Amino acid sequence: MFNQVLQEAHKGVNELKAQPQVPQRFAEQLQDCRNNLFRKAYCYVKNEHEALEIVSEATYKGYLAFGRMKTPQYFETWMTRIVINTAIDHLNRNKRVTYMEDHSQSYAGDEHAVPLEEKLDLYQALDRLLPEEKAYIILKFFEDLRFKDMADILELPENTVKTRFYRIIGKLKAHLKDGEVEGI
Repeated sequence: MFNQVLQEAHKGVNELKAQPQVPQRFAEQLQDCRNNLFRKAYCYVKNEHEALEIVSEATYKGYLAFGRMKTPQYFETWMTRIVINTAIDHLNRNKRVTYMEDHSQSYAGDEHAVPLEEKLDLYQALDRLLPEEKAYIILKFFEDLRFKDMADILELPENTVKTRFYRIIGKLKAHLKDGEVEGI
């Protein structure tokens, strides 16, 4: 199994070497969206070092597959999907408690004058969701994406994304309304 993965990696690197402009094009496109990718990873793990590790691993995966990308104009969407999958894999591998760091810089987008207690309740409710479910909330509220854009990233039909999103919102409301998050 490991040898097969190693052979695939070498194959991808050899494909990129055959195209001399690929590393520069990849680096330029990555430069444009690296902060967004970091924010998405950070939303999953709530730890700067782990988020950097996820983005680094996703960058490596993206670099290896860059030559096989079908639609270069959707580079950021493509890399976002790789970051989300890498973050989910990371969480599944580590299966441990995530914690929040105390930083003065916010990576989760604008939050208007919401009391700290309500923020903590919301984050606790988010932590109760499966990593796959968190993707919907992060993409919609933290990244302010439309359902069509979310469908492109998640590679699902738009109506499926809407249905799952509203089902997940219902779960969050139930957790917050019932006060279940306090028992975490």
